[in-house]
Amino acid sequence: MKKVLLLISIIILTLGGYYFYRNYQILKQVHQYEGQVAKAVQKENIPQHKDLVLGIIFTETKGEHDDPMQSSESKSGYPNQIDESQESIEQGVAFLAEAIEKADAKGCDLWTAVQAYNFGLDYIDYVAENGKKHSLELAEQYSKDTLSPQLGNTSQTRYRYLSLHSVFYNGGYLYHNGGNFFYSELVKDNEKKIKQTDFLF
Repeated sequence: MKKVLLLISIIILTLGGYYFYRNYQILKQVHQYEGQVAKAVQKENIPQHKDLVLGIIFTETKGEHDDPMQSSESKSGYPNQIDESQESIEQGVAFLAEAIEKADAKGCDLWTAVQAYNFGLDYIDYVAENGKKHSLELAEQYSKDTLSPQLGNTSQTRYRYLSLHSVFYNGGYLYHNGGNFFYSELVKDNEKKIKQTDFLF
């Protein structure tokens, strides 16, 4: 029994150590863009959201891509059209600022704007008509009933998606062509990681 408990303890410590090491490596990658992000948020008059933007980079690419904010689609409607980090960050921050401005005008919360970074700006109108506050349940409803069918998934088929949030919420799935309705939750968690470890970089 003691050997079994020892083995379990070793496994837990090993996995925990790997988790913290992996997150440190990702945070190091993300923080390399801090200067570019600081300039971009200042230009778009949202300097208070610098850590939020870094959280988006963490969520989108873990800082390991030439388009760290995955901004191609918001600029051109097509993926893989940006291959330079400065352009990616300027475009991504500009789109986020537009989403925040629209959410404010509609009386919606910040996380509606963040989710719109993944879903598109029409999500803000949807939230404005349904209580003005983003929630996981509302995001799933939009993904299932609006976005997914618009993009061709008229039968609302699902695929396996495993994350801490998804497993506890619905057993781990998303809708094909329906974006990621856990997006705001992921960004929120990753922004916290940025804030909590800022002193390390």
